[in-house]
Amino acid sequence: MNENEFKRRTKQLALKVIELVASLPRTREADVIGRQLLRSGTSVGANYRAACRGRSTADVISKLGIVEEEADEIMYWLELLTESAVATPQ
Repeated sequence: MNENEFKRRTKQLALKVIELVASLPRTREADVIGRQLLRSGTSVGANYRAACRGRSTADVISKLGIVEEEADEIMYWLELLTESAVATPQ
């Protein structure tokens, strides 16, 4: 996958996360988890774009590590949503 394709896909991920969070029930639990999911879900693409502008190989690698951490965090929040039954898989 090339850089532009990855930018497109990470943006699509952010848009899907926004859509999911907007559809969550209006409960305190869903609001707290939804905010966390929204932050990590939208930061993957932003951090990837920052990595593309890295000033050195070490900088790029460091920024890609942040992308990986945020992607893992998305999975954590999605797991909490489903395992707590705050939201059901579609």
